[in-house]
Amino acid sequence: MSGTTSGKTIDIKAFIDERPISAYQWLLVALCFLVVTADGMDVAIMGFVAPSIIHDWAISRPAFGLVMSAAPIGLVIGALTAGPASDRIGRKWVLITSVFLFGVFTIATAFTQSPLQMAVLRLLTGIGLGAAMPNSTTLLSEYAPQRKRALLITVMFTGFNLGSALIGFVAGWLIPMQGWRSVLIFGGALPLVLIPFQIWLLPESARLLAVRGATSQRIGAVLGRVCGARFNGDEVFVSNEPPLPTRKPIGVLFSHGYSTMTIALWVTYFMGLLVIYLLTGWLPTLMKDAGLTVTTAANVTAMFQIGGTIGAVLVGWVMDKARPAPVISAAYVGGALCVLALGYIGALSSSLALLVFAAGFCMSGAQTGLNAYAPGRYPTVARATGVSWMLGMGRFGSIFGSAIGGALLGLGWQFGAILAMLAIPATLAAIAILVSQRVSNVVLAAQPGTAH
Repeated sequence: MSGTTSGKTIDIKAFIDERPISAYQWLLVALCFLVVTADGMDVAIMGFVAPSIIHDWAISRPAFGLVMSAAPIGLVIGALTAGPASDRIGRKWVLITSVFLFGVFTIATAFTQSPLQMAVLRLLTGIGLGAAMPNSTTLLSEYAPQRKRALLITVMFTGFNLGSALIGFVAGWLIPMQGWRSVLIFGGALPLVLIPFQIWLLPESARLLAVRGATSQRIGAVLGRVCGARFNGDEVFVSNEPPLPTRKPIGVLFSHGYSTMTIALWVTYFMGLLVIYLLTGWLPTLMKDAGLTVTTAANVTAMFQIGGTIGAVLVGWVMDKARPAPVISAAYVGGALCVLALGYIGALSSSLALLVFAAGFCMSGAQTGLNAYAPGRYPTVARATGVSWMLGMGRFGSIFGSAIGGALLGLGWQFGAILAMLAIPATLAAIAILVSQRVSNVVLAAQPGTAH
């Protein structure tokens, strides 16, 4: 849809919300989806090449643990630094830089000769990966109309599961022919192919430009290109924001009204990732210990990812129709009930695959929904920081979840006890998201215009 507007004040968010979704906005969804797909590939890649590397280098699994733990640490660093950088410099170039970093360092990893070299490069890769996700989320949230925002962001996030699965198929095809190094070269080349398209097609956030005081001509050019509108050049573009006690992005997160909400979002994300990573990381081992074959264990665990992909889209769709926080909370409660049921029925039940699918549907659906919910809780000046710090702090949940699974197995905990225990963090996540909404509603009532 094209139209001409002139000589008036335009609230950028309201302008985007009231118009049909343009072809360019769909293109932006596709670009962000491809970034997240590449991200998913490079996060999962080491799991598929690890057996070949351990065999080639004749090293022990614990010795290779250093390599496996390096990327998650990098993801935390990348998330914590990228948000403030994005809120200062802009979404577009921080996102492009992050994709460049994880592409180049993944290719470089293919040429390493020792676990230490590989660990250093995986740490650097992780920094790029950690920066990409929050910036994709923030940029898309700022161009998606309110009525479809949660659905579009959750659809974007399904790219992560697609990428993780895709690199598995690529590894199965390439390793027998070309060896494990070829998989890393493939995984790094794909994001680098995206960069020229990002430079050409990615827009800067019009709302960030307005908050940063860019000229009306520049904002009009960007917004018109994305929304399919024509401006005369005499408009005044605004992003209605509440008065803030500080302009520093990190300061906003902990300013009056936002601090409790910020902590509640961190707790939600941490608890959710703890459950997801413990389940996906240790479920095959738990099932094998309970007497199932390796093939059955792998197939059942795959049901968690399939359920998660479907759950993400459906939770996003419902979030756009109803109040989002109770929808996410209900999904976490569903996840708690599923893991309790899994613990009760045991690994040898005929309902195992169905319940694992349901657990993935609820837990991954809620977690992805949280990614769509968080950007709207923060003002533009601190939005990327709010999202990226939530993702960064949540990563500690993934690291803790992976570690505690091994510790509990070492203490002799069985399938039923470990899975039943996971109902506790899932329930805490359900409570914390409701706390964040309650606090956020108080902020919004006092400062109209924040829920962007």
